[in-house]
Amino acid sequence: MTATKIRIEGVSKWYTSDAVALERVDLALAQNSFTCLLGPSGCGKSTLLNMIAGFIEPTEGRILVDGVEVVGASPDRGVVFQEYALFPWRTSLDNVAFGPMIRRLPRTEQRAQAQRYLALVGLAEHGEKFPAELSGGMKQRVAIARALANGPSVLLMDEPFGALDAQTRETMQEELLRIWQQDRKTVVFVTHSISEALFLGDQIVVMATRPGSVKEVIDVKLKHPRERSAPEFVELERRIKHLVREEVEKLGIV
Repeated sequence: MTATKIRIEGVSKWYTSDAVALERVDLALAQNSFTCLLGPSGCGKSTLLNMIAGFIEPTEGRILVDGVEVVGASPDRGVVFQEYALFPWRTSLDNVAFGPMIRRLPRTEQRAQAQRYLALVGLAEHGEKFPAELSGGMKQRVAIARALANGPSVLLMDEPFGALDAQTRETMQEELLRIWQQDRKTVVFVTHSISEALFLGDQIVVMATRPGSVKEVIDVKLKHPRERSAPEFVELERRIKHLVREEVEKLGIV
């Protein structure tokens, strides 16, 4: 049986009595698993991710990583946001080397780690380019490499491909799977896209709204690489779409 990497126990988050972001969330995420948090805006996906990262404290309950309660941010939990958040004055190589530099590794080791992870994301030949010289997909690859260069065992991703065009987004999904299969981490990935969640995740947590909570956890048994037009993919997509539509209708959007 695979060990539990992240345990979320009775976690709630509210800001006022009328602003409840999450209520009584319980989850167990296996080591080296790829979990997608899926649901409409306002269901608490990003709030939950930020609590796993240690950026936000739960109002109630607790989050454990490797059996240790999360009480703040840690290099063991790398985060990739939708915004690339790269230093514009640093080259791709120097952006990726930033974490190893902060950890005071020798300069040769800083550059060696940066070069390794740039190669892993397919940017070995672009290390001397600045962010302004890169496409959106390339910038996000640098952001992923920078997160990995810190050596985290958990990779947290908040809509990382949301700003990309459809073709680049699909390419980045394929690249992320390749990276995950090669450099195994426990990944928690926030998305609004059912197709993206099905293509990537081996577990999909469908979130309910008002307040945010777990509606259903779906184990995806489809083997990688997954074909989006395959009957079993389409059938599961239809089932999840129904679950999400129920939550969207609660918000009065449809």
